[in-house]
Amino acid sequence: MFAVIKTGGKQYRVAAEDVITIAKLEGEPGAAVTFDQVLMVTNDNGTQVGAPLVEGVTVAGEVVEHTRGEKVIAFKKRRRQNSRRKRGHRQDYTVVRITEILAAGAKPKKAAAKKTTKAAAEDAAPAAAE
Repeated sequence: MFAVIKTGGKQYRVAAEDVITIAKLEGEPGAAVTFDQVLMVTNDNGTQVGAPLVEGVTVAGEVVEHTRGEKVIAFKKRRRQNSRRKRGHRQDYTVVRITEILAAGAKPKKAAAKKTTKAAAEDAAPAAAE
């Protein structure tokens, strides 16, 4: 069983226990994340292709670590002008382990699954203050 998810403007083919490197997400290592934008799911019943998304299917994962990519050098030179510019850049990434693909609105098996939305964080903050 695998799914195609969309996050950070890119599409990824994922299955249970896959480890993927994606654009940086909020959350500490060990935190649970869910991907709601599922474009396609393949399972025992066949293949479901969304138009554009498959309804009721989510992918659950866990943040493994935050890391940075290789350094990319942007070097510009204008010949005969005595003009050069050298700039470096390192992209921030998040490594995520896919735990399971949830169909028909099922809940993640892990009890420690947390919502990663801003609304969930705001709901938790007043409860902690009491």
